[in-house]
Amino acid sequence: MFTGIPSGKSPSLAPQHMALIPPERLSEIQQHYMTELAAYVSNPGSLEIKDRRFSGKAWQSPWSKAIAGMYLLNAKHLMELAEAVETDAKSKQRILFSTLQMVDALSPSNFMATNPEVLEHIISSQGQSIQNGILNLLGDLKKGKVSQTDETAFEIGKNLATTEGAVVFRNHLFELIQYKPLTENVFERPFLMVPPCINKYYILDLQPDNSVVRYMVSQGHTVFLVSWKNPDKSMAKVTWDDYIGDGVIKAIEVTKEIGGLDQINLLGFCVGGTLVSNALAVLAARKQKPVASLTLLTTLLDFSDTGILDIFVDEDTVKLRENTIGGEQGQFGLMSGLDLGNTFSFLRPNDLVWNYVVENYLKGNSPPPFDLLYWNGDSTNLPGAMYCWYLRHTYLQNELVKPGKLKVCGEKVDLSLIDCPAYIYASHDDHIVPWHSGYRSTQILKGKNRFVLGASGHIAGVINPPAKNKRHYWVNAKLPAKAEDWLAGAKDIRGSWWPDYAEWLAQFGGKQVKASNSFGSAKYKKGIAAPGKYVKEKVDESS
Repeated sequence: MFTGIPSGKSPSLAPQHMALIPPERLSEIQQHYMTELAAYVSNPGSLEIKDRRFSGKAWQSPWSKAIAGMYLLNAKHLMELAEAVETDAKSKQRILFSTLQMVDALSPSNFMATNPEVLEHIISSQGQSIQNGILNLLGDLKKGKVSQTDETAFEIGKNLATTEGAVVFRNHLFELIQYKPLTENVFERPFLMVPPCINKYYILDLQPDNSVVRYMVSQGHTVFLVSWKNPDKSMAKVTWDDYIGDGVIKAIEVTKEIGGLDQINLLGFCVGGTLVSNALAVLAARKQKPVASLTLLTTLLDFSDTGILDIFVDEDTVKLRENTIGGEQGQFGLMSGLDLGNTFSFLRPNDLVWNYVVENYLKGNSPPPFDLLYWNGDSTNLPGAMYCWYLRHTYLQNELVKPGKLKVCGEKVDLSLIDCPAYIYASHDDHIVPWHSGYRSTQILKGKNRFVLGASGHIAGVINPPAKNKRHYWVNAKLPAKAEDWLAGAKDIRGSWWPDYAEWLAQFGGKQVKASNSFGSAKYKKGIAAPGKYVKEKVDESS
């Protein structure tokens, strides 16, 4: 899921917006603020500070608590004013978002003079923390992003993406990896995984104890996985049709041929789910039914409600992208993976930006190693032509759910023609794919569907291995029209949703056969070992 921040399209709370607040509501907010302010000034202890930014011991002095308390009081007042503005839904969402960005940026924890923890670090380190912070800042300026983890601690193929396998096919868009079995017997039907093209595939194969790939192999599946190429400028004209035809459909064909069966099981994650659904609709229009089951993880098919990302999309923004990188004016370019990554970080600024500004620059600390954050920073570009098509026809015009509206690979797209069983997963706190929007896929796809709702967010909800026994998930066999009705009747289950999925997928695996240690086929030969070549490519964005 991706858009890019539009220039000048996210106004924070400004004087002209105050005129859009009903006078009686404005007076109410102001009176409430003055009452709370008077109570706080007369008794500073009356305001309970629960914000983790101010939870450290150094913040407990009267002066520091007063600074934090006044900030929180004013921040609350500003957000109440932004919420009270009466305007159209998108403008209001933009005002709220931008006001929150401003409020978070102005936190006293983000400034050396008003952060007592930073001052303690300076004294205890005899000023060394200042020097360290400057060096960290200079290093990040060169990279163009705030460091969130120790990037020297990880190497793809060494301690990330280590599940044993081999590349069995490669074209200009992707490598197809086949993984070595871990069980004596396997299901006869191959299992193909299509990750999002906006990130590297190894989110599904981080380390052995949190690898989706390894887990599915251990469950007896012969796993194939698409590793998308990180586009350079030579790929700027690659289209959405190319990603469908030369990408997903080709991967299905190769997996079927190697597996020797007419059908496979297919999984798509995030944008990968949108791609595979589009591909299956194209194949359905051709009277082909290549999959026995479909799995969608945190995927949008209906883009009528894209949550916070909606504020970044309008006709002007999309037209700007089309004119600069989409070929509308004869110019093709790339959507920068670095820019996309920074945009997504600012969707959760306190967790993914300001926390590291304080730790890395003000305190002079180095971030600890964290595999998921290393992956999060390993961004990929997107071809301008493909990106602009996707932005217009899904996020802006929501045409994927309109039968026959779109023509892809020469075929009219109708998602209702996809009638295989589908396992549809969403994450409850997902800020990129709102769970109720993910739920709408149950009403679009016409096969026998199962919907599962996991706890946590877009990535952490998905990467939740059973061994850690963390979080929980909801299940409900009934699929009413409204997501809220589904949740009201759902059962809350402790632990990971992975075993539930493994049990569901097993019924579509076919018979058990003896596992083979050979890779590929006579037509598609075994190539280099996993993780392959494409996942290691770093594009020089200055070239």
